[in-house]
Amino acid sequence: MTFHPLDPLSSDEFAAVAEVLGRDHGVGDGWRYASIEMIEPAKSEIAAFDASGTVPARRAVSVVLNRAENTTFKAVVSLDDRTTESWTHIPDVQPNFTVDEWEEADAALRAHPDVIAALADRGITDLDLVFMDTWTYGEAVTPEKYKGRRLGWSDTWVKAAEGANPYAGPVGGFHCVIDVDTMELLEIEDTYRVERPEIMGEYVPRHIPERIRDASTRPPLKRLEITQSDGPSFELDGNKLTWQNWSLRVGFNYREGMTLHAVSYNDNGNVRSVANRMSFAEMVVPYRDHTEDHYRRTAFDIGEWGLGFMTTSLELGCDCLGEIRYLDAVLHNSKGEPYTITNAICIHEEDNAVLWKHVDHDAGAEVRRMRRLTVSFHATVANYEYLVYWRFYQDGNIECEVRATGIMVVTHFAEGGNDASDEGGMHPSGTLVDNRTYAPYHQHFLVARLDLDIDGTENTVYSSETQRVPMGPDNPYGLALTQVNTPLTTEAEGKQDYDWNTQKAWKVVNDNVTNGLGTRPAYKLVPGSAIPAMFDPASPIFQRSQVIGHTVWVTPNSPDERWPSGEFVNQSGVDHGLPEWTQKDRSIENTDVVVWYTFGIHHITRPEDWPVMPADTVSFWLKPFGFFDRNPSLDVAPSEPKSCHTDPGSTCH
Repeated sequence: MTFHPLDPLSSDEFAAVAEVLGRDHGVGDGWRYASIEMIEPAKSEIAAFDASGTVPARRAVSVVLNRAENTTFKAVVSLDDRTTESWTHIPDVQPNFTVDEWEEADAALRAHPDVIAALADRGITDLDLVFMDTWTYGEAVTPEKYKGRRLGWSDTWVKAAEGANPYAGPVGGFHCVIDVDTMELLEIEDTYRVERPEIMGEYVPRHIPERIRDASTRPPLKRLEITQSDGPSFELDGNKLTWQNWSLRVGFNYREGMTLHAVSYNDNGNVRSVANRMSFAEMVVPYRDHTEDHYRRTAFDIGEWGLGFMTTSLELGCDCLGEIRYLDAVLHNSKGEPYTITNAICIHEEDNAVLWKHVDHDAGAEVRRMRRLTVSFHATVANYEYLVYWRFYQDGNIECEVRATGIMVVTHFAEGGNDASDEGGMHPSGTLVDNRTYAPYHQHFLVARLDLDIDGTENTVYSSETQRVPMGPDNPYGLALTQVNTPLTTEAEGKQDYDWNTQKAWKVVNDNVTNGLGTRPAYKLVPGSAIPAMFDPASPIFQRSQVIGHTVWVTPNSPDERWPSGEFVNQSGVDHGLPEWTQKDRSIENTDVVVWYTFGIHHITRPEDWPVMPADTVSFWLKPFGFFDRNPSLDVAPSEPKSCHTDPGSTCH
């Protein structure tokens, strides 16, 4: 295991940051560490290290909160000589919430006598079955009298029994407003009451009613075993991963979760760069229901909470199959103390049907099975689970897939308040999913930050559209199509929207080199699951995250421009990210560019999503386009016959 400057921070380094800031600035009791993150070296420094072993400075950046004064500071710490390089007060912002605050708010509210009394008045007396789920605020919905405080608002849920699904028992019209610095209860909102209906909201087998279990007609499956008796085909050296001509480094931080770095492809001895860094930079989940229980419900799961903090250990369930290798992840709690997420990242190979095939009428068949390398992590964000997979293929393709599962937010309504035949009735912004229970419509916008370096750092992004040629003498049957590739030269031009009619896509091209055919090497962003924002531009919710207003943004690469909705989105009112950066309308031609791709799930809720949601899968692709001179997987070996056939006497092949 060899050190590399892109390796994530270690436990000792997290502890060192807390030690330095405690010594130099008194950060300790009464403070919270909202974040500690490695400052990644510049591309030039990484290149120098790879070439000559010159080690760049090892540094970390930390955001800390003085709870007594509700003030935020940002510090840069040298890990080489254990000193504070900078200490800056950031006024009028609220840093991300921490897991500690979420848990402490639940405990504080459930122990508060006013909450206990108010719940008892509703007939809820067993506080062990109660769960208070604290959400963040946006500025537009923050009560005026509490502005300037670090605020949370709570949903309240009651389980039917110990170990049952808490999200099946919403306490409608009951929300608490809490000062998260002091854990002071500021207000109880008790606006309406609904008698709890009889529903079936359980998914754990022991809690599912016997009548439903007994009604199942599903026969058991035969065993399916995935074995690699010789071990996996990939190699893992520390955080460096190599497989089938691919090489990359796996990183991790509190906000983005897993990150991928230094992605390259060995093209017959020529190691060619594909991407410098790929990650998710924001996730915006607005609930499209204006009612009392949901109007505040817009989550910034990356900016307000952090996918890294929400990452769960893959040792808890059967999340990966086959010959697996895992990477642990090290993070910190709000005291700055390090902890380890065991098996945070899963690495394994998957069979994926046919890679290429042709049957010649007089020469037989040539078939190659497709093998892919999958690098994944899972995050639990309250009721939802997000499963992130980056997949690398033998033909040079890269696929990014996200699966959303978990449990939908639901609300009960009064008898006669909804017509089951109308998919909403008096609740037009949701779907009936159980007896007197609806799930509000919502959207999941994911923003991928793609720092591609196609054969070097100087690239140009082209929009690529198919156009039909008008019928005429040169096109009498109306068959002809043409492809129009338009270079995007400024940030204004880099704001792009998907167009189904032209099958619009985007190519990241290196115009400074040619392939064997005399054309320019590129990787093509093939859009998938591009969804519209469907907001009035004047909406205060949209103003907080204008990145969702375009499918693609292109900017010149800047180490300070990482968060498309701004660095501090908790309690934000406007987007200090991409809309502000792109006002400069900088050149994006033949330079080091970043492509921001927005995609996601337009979730029109279904009864079939209840009580636990089957995974909803969305993805996009990065495909080589002239990066190779021909199919780069011609050299993939055929499968061994014993892997493809049964015994000779069988008719199954």
